[in-house]
Amino acid sequence: MRSKFSKKFIGACLLAVAAGSTHASCGTAFCTLNTDEDAIGLWLKPGWRLDLRAEYVKQNTLRAGRNRTSPTGVPDTHDELRSVNRNLIATLDYSWSPQWGITLQAPWVDRSHEHAHNDPDPELEHWRFRRMSDVRVIGRYQFAAVSEQGHAAGVQFGLKLPTGSTTVRNSDGVLAERSLQPGSGTTDLILGAYYNAPLGKSGSSWFVQGMATSALNSHDDYRPGATLSLSTGLNYALSDRISALLQLNVSHKLHDRGAQAEVATTGSTQAFISPGISVAVTHSARLYGFVQLPIYQRVNGIQLTADRALVIGWGQVF
Repeated sequence: MRSKFSKKFIGACLLAVAAGSTHASCGTAFCTLNTDEDAIGLWLKPGWRLDLRAEYVKQNTLRAGRNRTSPTGVPDTHDELRSVNRNLIATLDYSWSPQWGITLQAPWVDRSHEHAHNDPDPELEHWRFRRMSDVRVIGRYQFAAVSEQGHAAGVQFGLKLPTGSTTVRNSDGVLAERSLQPGSGTTDLILGAYYNAPLGKSGSSWFVQGMATSALNSHDDYRPGATLSLSTGLNYALSDRISALLQLNVSHKLHDRGAQAEVATTGSTQAFISPGISVAVTHSARLYGFVQLPIYQRVNGIQLTADRALVIGWGQVF
């Protein structure tokens, strides 16, 4: 069981930075940790897995293109100041054979956001909410011929469901911008592929994975931009209980669309380096942690970005 978890990678922690119009975008962020063993570790046998993780992402850096910038103070606009995202994500995974499995992921968001409305003097507006976000259901198929060689390769396919609210308001009754809401209101198609292989006989391994998400519909004249993410990572076994983790995560998001979208300043290309560590607490449970640091950030227009993200989680097999 230890070898199973020592081969477990925690996948791409991708910050989805949302948009504004002629002003800075408001920021909403997730570390979408990928704990699918078939994507990032060798699956030893069918069964259940539970993963619980907490994420902290503070976005307080305004960026225009690749450069840091400051609030503009232009009358009749608003300047974004900060977004703080505290997310709790529960993932339940079941594999009924070495080839077939399914994952259910349910995120809970605790989000606060501030911006200054210039009318003409700056007036602070604030939102704070705790809500369920959009649930994901993802199936997978792992190719038996590859698995028999000690490697793992397969495909993933599923949906992001419109379970999160799109009507959150602050204490003054002001509706939050669409990109700030806990849900997009859309059903999104998810497609991915992965490959994983051991490194010698030390218990170490590596992986590569790609995943694309694209909305199948729009909701109230809003359609989020499609996202492509690519990740590769190394799991190095330091001992029977401790593994060092290192990942490179890249994401590319297209412009949002629709009358309620702020098209000109949505979308981004970002790359992150993500070092981490995992510790076997028992024969069937592992504690892990990651810090994610940006190495490249380019946004359309002006958007809030984060200088780091922190993740801690617990994985359990049954």
